[in-house]
Amino acid sequence: MHMRNLSVALLSGFVASGAYYAFRGKTGLAESASGDASIHTTSQAEATRKALFIEHGQLYSGQLVGDGPLSKDTDDAGRKVLEMMTPEQATQRLRKNEQSWLVGRGKGVVRYDVVQIPSNDPIEDDHAEKIVEVPSKDTDPMGGSDWMFWGVFDGHSGWTTSAKLRETLISYVARELNDTYTSPQKSGPAQYPALPTPEAIDAAIKKGFLRLDNEIVHKSVSKVLEAKSKRAAAELLAPALSGSCALLSFYDSQSKLLRVACTGDSRAIIGRRGSNGKWTATPLSVDQTGGTPEEAARLRREHPGEPHVVSAGRVLGGLEPSRAFGDASYKWSLETQKKMKQNYFGRAGNKLLKTPPYVTAEPVVTTTKVEPGKGDFVVMATDGLWEMLTNEEVVGLVGQWLEAQADAKNGKSQSWLRSWFGAQGTLPVEVPKSDGDGSGQRAPIRQEQWGVTASWGERFIVQDKNAATHLVRNALGGKDQDTLCALLTLPSPFSRRYRDDLTVEVIFFGEDDKPGNVTLNQEATNVTNPKAKL
Repeated sequence: MHMRNLSVALLSGFVASGAYYAFRGKTGLAESASGDASIHTTSQAEATRKALFIEHGQLYSGQLVGDGPLSKDTDDAGRKVLEMMTPEQATQRLRKNEQSWLVGRGKGVVRYDVVQIPSNDPIEDDHAEKIVEVPSKDTDPMGGSDWMFWGVFDGHSGWTTSAKLRETLISYVARELNDTYTSPQKSGPAQYPALPTPEAIDAAIKKGFLRLDNEIVHKSVSKVLEAKSKRAAAELLAPALSGSCALLSFYDSQSKLLRVACTGDSRAIIGRRGSNGKWTATPLSVDQTGGTPEEAARLRREHPGEPHVVSAGRVLGGLEPSRAFGDASYKWSLETQKKMKQNYFGRAGNKLLKTPPYVTAEPVVTTTKVEPGKGDFVVMATDGLWEMLTNEEVVGLVGQWLEAQADAKNGKSQSWLRSWFGAQGTLPVEVPKSDGDGSGQRAPIRQEQWGVTASWGERFIVQDKNAATHLVRNALGGKDQDTLCALLTLPSPFSRRYRDDLTVEVIFFGEDDKPGNVTLNQEATNVTNPKAKL
């Protein structure tokens, strides 16, 4: 295969990361896959396609001559092929894992959309959703309500910890909440338990997080020592040796309170429309990393006399999230680490390790009163989204999407949408007066990396029925189809230089006049790959 007419325009913003384009002049001279320099001219009849070429850490874009894509036979993973995706193929990739559910229970939640786009192979992110129905009792003031949970989990150093959270975290938290709501309180009429205090509810959520992390990190060691088997250790220790951030939302349909528990640097925001017609973006969590001033100060307080407890924005110069599940090498005692290293799957520890644990799974919990009648929505996403878009851009994009859906319905929108959303022009979003809002949240570093300078109107597009897919499409390029196709073409692990795994959930609150149950929204779901509903 040969390349001609090399272009440096496509993805020019990627230069900042270390990979770069080689431009050989107008003749189209470039290194072939074998390393030989060659010049190739073609007639107009020969087929050419846009392609990416990755070689020796360098990234090229240009034309692929002929019908066959770049390919390579490998010994263990089969045939590898690299060919630039078309816009149609990029759309198929974006929608492969999308799903949407209509929550017709008359409890204040009307819909939620979710999508995942991998960068790692396999994806290290995960997610979970669940409804816990609280039965109605004459002696229970909270009877007849729904507890709704949504979780996104951002794994690192592997996928096993996030998979463990998908399977168990909601159950652990729901169990603690149930114990808290049903236990006798110090106040309230004698015929039924009084409602727990807000502090007690927050404490129950935190207890559920910490109990599960203790199971992952410490009880797994006890089981391994009992089994005395490396085979058992490989299975039992996997979720402890990898790690994961966790973002869990808990909505009580009777109180209309939404609690967001954050461990790590995934993020939740709520979009709310004000009386002036503009949307506002309010963070419901704070990024927890070694670079967050409050987290760095906490670590220094807990580990006095250790000047390198936070280095270059990372815990002991290694781990970026300051709170996470798993990551046992930052939590095990020195004695346990020595024992695991000698007998099982230990490795040379961090030389700065003196007084573990350095990382905790305890979440920070925030509480927000939801207003379904005003059409509030919540976006939960792993940090892969927030590296690409600001809070205001995310809320503005969902508002833009809502407007497009209302227009498409031609006045036949669902009741929950029609009740609060009118036929108006472009939805505005409130923009902070200054960049330094003191929120402790990081700016979208990928915009700087890619050299994004286009205005809001020039960058974004509405093309998807799924709100989460809409956000990811615009995060990866929007109207700039070259960038979108290139970012989705890049193979793992090379793609991690430019984008992370992406998991996005959008939860819509509203007042539905037709209560029913949870049903699949087929127009916004890849029906060939449906997942379990709430």
